[in-house]
Amino acid sequence: MSDPVTVDANEFDYLRLYALDVAPEHAKFLREPGAAEQLLGVEGLDSNEIEIFPVWDLEGFGLHGYMSEGCGIPEDQLDAEALDKIMGWVMLVRSAAFRGKAMDLTLDNRLEPVGCFSEDRIDWSAEPLITKSAEPYSAPRTPPREARARSVRIGLAIFSIVMIAVLAGLLWLIL
Repeated sequence: MSDPVTVDANEFDYLRLYALDVAPEHAKFLREPGAAEQLLGVEGLDSNEIEIFPVWDLEGFGLHGYMSEGCGIPEDQLDAEALDKIMGWVMLVRSAAFRGKAMDLTLDNRLEPVGCFSEDRIDWSAEPLITKSAEPYSAPRTPPREARARSVRIGLAIFSIVMIAVLAGLLWLIL
């Protein structure tokens, strides 16, 4: 076992990458819910936020491409040469796997930490929208008489359609 790795409470937008030193049969078993928790030395992880896969599945894309394009890790955090040297199976653990809880991971000696990366964060800030049409109640108001007259016309049209349908049905029954 190695030194504990601390995960802060409410951590988000981080991705931890580990190289696995296990047989392929065992790596496939680690995809089962709860199995990865044993390697990390904790309980209560969200298994949907943990990926375990062989690097050769990323043929043509590579681990570097998957991390940058697929996971949104900025290029300045990635060492393409080091990522290209990784062969075999890897485990990706997103911050959401910890469900917002602080945890001390006790890594199994079959896990080799590759790195902890922060995903690109979206800038949600924007200038306030300052236009006349964005103000509340800025649309022109319909005078009450006009609104009532329009409602009467719509009601009369619906009534007429229903009556024509009823008369057509009666005529069909008679003939």
